[in-house]
Amino acid sequence: MHEREVADGAAILSLLPESTEVVDGSLRVGGVDLAALADRYGTPTYVFDVETFREQARRFRTGLESRWPNSEVLFASKSFPALAVYELAAREGLSIDVAGAGELELALAAGVDPRRLYFHGNAKTTAELQRAVEARVGTIILDNFDEFYRLNDLANTTQDVLVRVIPGVAPKTHVSQVTGGHDSKFGLPFDQARQLLDLVAASEYLRPRGVHLHIGSQILDTNSFADAVRQISTFSDQSVYDIGGGLGVRYTYSEDPPTIESYLDAVVEVARAALPPASRLLIEPGRSLVARAGVTLYRVVSVKRTGKVFVAVDGGMADNLDVALTGQRYEAAIDGRALASADTACVVVGRQCESGDTLIDGIELPSPVVGDLLVVPVTGAYTFTTANNYNGAYIAPVVFVEGGRTSLVVRRQSFEDVVALHRPMTDPHPDA
Repeated sequence: MHEREVADGAAILSLLPESTEVVDGSLRVGGVDLAALADRYGTPTYVFDVETFREQARRFRTGLESRWPNSEVLFASKSFPALAVYELAAREGLSIDVAGAGELELALAAGVDPRRLYFHGNAKTTAELQRAVEARVGTIILDNFDEFYRLNDLANTTQDVLVRVIPGVAPKTHVSQVTGGHDSKFGLPFDQARQLLDLVAASEYLRPRGVHLHIGSQILDTNSFADAVRQISTFSDQSVYDIGGGLGVRYTYSEDPPTIESYLDAVVEVARAALPPASRLLIEPGRSLVARAGVTLYRVVSVKRTGKVFVAVDGGMADNLDVALTGQRYEAAIDGRALASADTACVVVGRQCESGDTLIDGIELPSPVVGDLLVVPVTGAYTFTTANNYNGAYIAPVVFVEGGRTSLVVRRQSFEDVVALHRPMTDPHPDA
């Protein structure tokens, strides 16, 4: 059983979106009753609180600007690549970090100014680079020499680039989320990065603006970020220093992540001491922008008492792959009894045909029964991103809530959507 530092029912409110209210045990987010929302849109459903996102975006943007005026905050859109989220981020004054043509096209479709796009990726194809050039993407982050040569051939006008470096900082987090260690697939060691910067400087159209790094995700210690800034200061003559993202969030009662303010204090303190004062400082929050804004709604379909009490819901690893990928721990509440004392030790499991399809391995809930609406908080990051069709599951919808109103920004996938990609063996035109 998972150890809990906070056991009372009200603890769940510290994880739910900032706009959450409890009325007679029922939960409201963004002024919207979650039970009514589930009745309208079905389950599972991703619910996204616009107010929480806005507040987080403003904390990052104004906080960084007040500490380092020549700065820019990029939304790491891989954390929630929905068209409406791109639009919302741009409206809040954020630039956008895209990785891959799909994210690039979504950002463009959302009306994001291409000059405020930063195109990432360790294995960009020639077609992707061509599209970025055609779209006039503001900045392309070069990961390797092969990418440089292809982009150099494609560019036909001035193109800003950053070079991704390996800072040699491996923070404490899940092994799959470490990106800054010496054996990372991303970026170049310092000596090779300098060679690449020299090549870019000699290019007719490519303009070297600076360097980029990223050390990982779900990092709960500001010292790692400060160390990364210290390492990148070795490149002492750059105009731009993009120090990536990775700030962790509070998924469970026992976690105590840094505040946005303490994170910014840590990185800017080192930046003031180590980076050129006139340089531009960039950060790329993703998870820390969207995670708490999201909750996922499930319907309990069975409560089975065998060796354990298994509470099975109508979703699972098709709509939240993070548990299987990283072992991430979540908490949950039952709508209608949100603040009730828990009395039943359970394992919350999904409906996909895998023993590993466990959403929460060990949690106490208040007398769960079939039909209960289970509310899982802090699911705004990487759940929709990694949603899949395991066992024929349909991708869940995304519903924005704000000011008592709902907006369906991603509809539920249908059988027609899925089967439209398929062709029978007897199709006379298999390549059409």
